[in-house]
Amino acid sequence: MSGRGSERQPKYQRIAAELRAGIEAGEYGPGERLPGENDLMAAHGVARMTARQALALLQAEGLVEARKGAGVFVRDFKPIRRHGVERLAHTQWGSGRSIWAADVGERDLVVDSVEVAEEAAPAAVAGILELGEEDLVCVRRRRFVLDSKPVLLSVSYLPAELVSGTPITQPDTGPGGTYARLEELGHRPVRFREEVRSRMPKGDESARLDMSPGMPVMLIGRTAYDDQGRAVEVNEMVLDASAYVLEYGFEA
Repeated sequence: MSGRGSERQPKYQRIAAELRAGIEAGEYGPGERLPGENDLMAAHGVARMTARQALALLQAEGLVEARKGAGVFVRDFKPIRRHGVERLAHTQWGSGRSIWAADVGERDLVVDSVEVAEEAAPAAVAGILELGEEDLVCVRRRRFVLDSKPVLLSVSYLPAELVSGTPITQPDTGPGGTYARLEELGHRPVRFREEVRSRMPKGDESARLDMSPGMPVMLIGRTAYDDQGRAVEVNEMVLDASAYVLEYGFEA
């Protein structure tokens, strides 16, 4: 029955499934070139469009990447396992470690395109931070690059009156990052709330994350609260969906 079911699949899906199995079995290793359109046409007796659709499907799944003029190659990038609970624990940033250390270990992480400014808050952010119409926010915009691959765009909003004159308003916030500096100000984050959604990239997101065509992004919106229940930071993140595994471990 499973055989008849596979025969009912479009030819491009069957070709993609065969290539995917080859990748999973190690027949095509990281960085290796897959058979090209001409190879697939000859091997499977299909039209060029069918071969192209099969390769495009694997690209959309994030398994392979096209290199102009060279072909389609198995992605040589290990996805990030984002530990959603452990990375935000006080034992992490409270001891001066980056929250990213819980995710990337010894891998090469670079934060570039850092911009810090005081601006009027977007309406939704102002509502969460309970700001008045004239209140400003400190905005921190960053791009995170792991093993030379852009993986995340991040924009943080903090009440300007709370963080003015502190390292939070500088590109480098120091050991432990923003949350450690908030603790020093008497506003240690004790609770976080995250929302996760997905959509297709918009504007220049795809270019800034160097994403394959057709790949969606994940959106994570995080709010940090101090022990008085005050929201002290809103962080809006755009992630390359093919670069991440989101993991949440918690007690029953």
